[in-house]
Amino acid sequence: MALTPFSSPMTILLNGTRHELDSPLSVSALLDQLGFGEKPVLVELNEQAIFPRDYPHTQVEAEARVELVTLAAGG
Repeated sequence: MALTPFSSPMTILLNGTRHELDSPLSVSALLDQLGFGEKPVLVELNEQAIFPRDYPHTQVEAEARVELVTLAAGG
């Protein structure tokens, strides 16, 4: 997505690290962008757990605090 002179990247806090995005997007789109689209992951947005069924219509806005926890199986 090209930036216009009137737009600038927005910043979120992703697992404690500042991360730039071009614009607000859904949790699903963020997970896709980060390579977690089809992987089991827990998402907390602004200290609220988000159910996977809500990922497509939950928006990540500027200055959001996002925590991602991936699940791993092993023995």
